[in-house]
Amino acid sequence: MTTSEIHREADCATTKEIRDAAPSHYVLKIKSFSLFTKNNIDKYESSEFEAGGYQWKLILYPNGDKSRNGEDHISIYLAASGTSPFQLGGAIHVAVRFSLYDQICDRYLTKQGRVARLHAFRAECGVPRFMTLKNFADRSNGYLVDDTCFFGADVFIIKSSGVGECVTLKESTSYTHEWKILTLPSLGDDSRYSEAFTVGDHKWKVLLYPRGNQANRGQNLSVFLFLVDAEKLAAGQKVNARFVIRLKGPYNVVHHQPEAWTMWFSSSITNWGWPAFMPLKTVGERVSDDSCVIAAEVTVLGTVSKLP
Repeated sequence: MTTSEIHREADCATTKEIRDAAPSHYVLKIKSFSLFTKNNIDKYESSEFEAGGYQWKLILYPNGDKSRNGEDHISIYLAASGTSPFQLGGAIHVAVRFSLYDQICDRYLTKQGRVARLHAFRAECGVPRFMTLKNFADRSNGYLVDDTCFFGADVFIIKSSGVGECVTLKESTSYTHEWKILTLPSLGDDSRYSEAFTVGDHKWKVLLYPRGNQANRGQNLSVFLFLVDAEKLAAGQKVNARFVIRLKGPYNVVHHQPEAWTMWFSSSITNWGWPAFMPLKTVGERVSDDSCVIAAEVTVLGTVSKLP
């Protein structure tokens, strides 16, 4: 169960959420919360805890961090413990989600600020105006019950893996390559390739199995679009193409045209097409003089490459 909204508090954007899940990294239970005020305790630092390979502390201002416009509010922060992460100019990008337990409804109010870059000169981040003291102290809200409350934190370290891809869309210009075959039945069982043609800066061929390939051998004509320079594509590179292959006879009569396909070609997927393009019996009936044209209409829609 989640309800989200974006709002601003003290010029710091936060995301508010109501959820059932308990905090994943740390819980701070406070008994006799009112004694903070009675004993003039303006700030509390928790014990250290580990998250994302680093040591942290929660810092709570029970009556607000007045230096950051937190008057009359609960202020809460996450602080890096120790200086080791920041040696030699080091920095950590962190997103922290603070939570406050609703003891009546058995759920958690959470607030998360922007992703923060912590370094030697800024070792903490948080929400100065987490909740008004009035709402916090109202027992009907369930946050402070019998002078006891529960704060928590989820800490997420943002690290770039250096992995990504670039999608480049192309202007969709179609090209049709026509391959004239004079004696289709005499081509035998072996696969045949058309002459190469260029579409979208890539070379292509039509791959034909006159007597069918694999399970279609002796039953169907098998036709595929083959990317000639697929072996030159680096890992992660892909080419997206929309294509259709037609079997045509004299006077440009179309004997067969399947639905067009849109597929990704790569170094591991070099061809796509129709293993059962057309039954050989039907081919024999329609291609009466043994000559035909196999026309491949190809449109390159885009490419994908790894980010450098």
